[in-house]
Amino acid sequence: MPTVIPYIPQSITVHLGSPSSSAADVTVSFSDYVKNVASSEVYPTWSDSALRANILAIVSFALNRVYTEFYPSRGYSFQITSSTAYDQAFVNGRSFFSNISRLVDELFDDYLRRPGFVEPLAAKFCNGTTVTCEGLSQWGSETLAQQGLNSTEILRRYYGNVEIVTDAPIRGITSSYPGTALRRGSSGPNVVVVQVELNRIAQNYPSIPKLASVDGIFGSRTEASVESFQRIFDLEVDGIVGKATWYALVRLYTAVLELSELRSQGQQFYAVSWAYPDAISEGDRGEKVRLLQYMLAVLAAFIPYVSPVAVDGIFGEQTRAAVIGAQKWFGLPETGVVGEQTWDVIYDQFAGIETTAFDDGALYPRSPAAVNTFSSARNLFAATPRMTQFPGYDLRPGASDPVRKEVVR
Repeated sequence: MPTVIPYIPQSITVHLGSPSSSAADVTVSFSDYVKNVASSEVYPTWSDSALRANILAIVSFALNRVYTEFYPSRGYSFQITSSTAYDQAFVNGRSFFSNISRLVDELFDDYLRRPGFVEPLAAKFCNGTTVTCEGLSQWGSETLAQQGLNSTEILRRYYGNVEIVTDAPIRGITSSYPGTALRRGSSGPNVVVVQVELNRIAQNYPSIPKLASVDGIFGSRTEASVESFQRIFDLEVDGIVGKATWYALVRLYTAVLELSELRSQGQQFYAVSWAYPDAISEGDRGEKVRLLQYMLAVLAAFIPYVSPVAVDGIFGEQTRAAVIGAQKWFGLPETGVVGEQTWDVIYDQFAGIETTAFDDGALYPRSPAAVNTFSSARNLFAATPRMTQFPGYDLRPGASDPVRKEVVR
């Protein structure tokens, strides 16, 4: 699966009004856009730490709009508006304050995100006096700065546990749409993106058939899933992912994960080789162990041989016992080691249970213990794209997913 890294656009197109108004569009460099918004939103006399916090919030919110293709996925030709009812204040042609301009030159390629998430934080803010909101209070940030808090402390006071990604790559804005339609017989990373989006959207729209294998191959099952998606959302039902279907998928995927909201469920992509190496066994740890434990926790609510397991990412005795129970139930060698065959059987059974029980109150487990295990496990991984094959690399103590880690403060 491709690793998706946000980037800083060289320029950004701003609609000078509300999204549906007939106002003009202007294209400016991204750094000038941030200077304009910061000069329009905050006061240059504020403390340096308050200004830094506000600039980072402005950058992050704008990058979230770019990353999620919030407006292009709705058919618009711009990335953001000047309307504070929807986005951030932008006054076309205004001058910039010199100290704000200096700070933006330093900070425009830095942004906020939640640890473990990919997308820039939708860092909403308001003035904190006439208007209050769930995000940063602009006047409140200055009060905190006067109390001696630095910019990171101010941001975490309002947004919780966030990290600052620095020196993000800079390039021109490109459309996520690959340029040519995807259809049966297509293959590659773009098909993986479609399959991941379909599987996640299917959690909210269970009539869309889930794909048991996210393999980057556009076969008959992917085609059937695309057709169901198109049918639900009033698109031409042809099983082909053209531009309209592509952006409908982008829009719905963004919506179900709330990627453009401050309380985003988070997007997590994993760089995976689809080869089958050594098995997962006791002593391993990491996200793939957590995903295995999640599936086992669900199976434990239905299969008496599978004992309950904590979803903590550590393959210990409890996880090994649950694996052996699953292997016994499915008639596999009781090794306690999760190789290709064990992984695929566990996933196939899990996918079947999820399709029925998660969305069918009549089949939902009734015992309090089962309900607690089932619902807590589901909540934990509700935002994680399905890893539907055996992980493509070894897991050892201290190991983690090979996702590119940017430098963070």
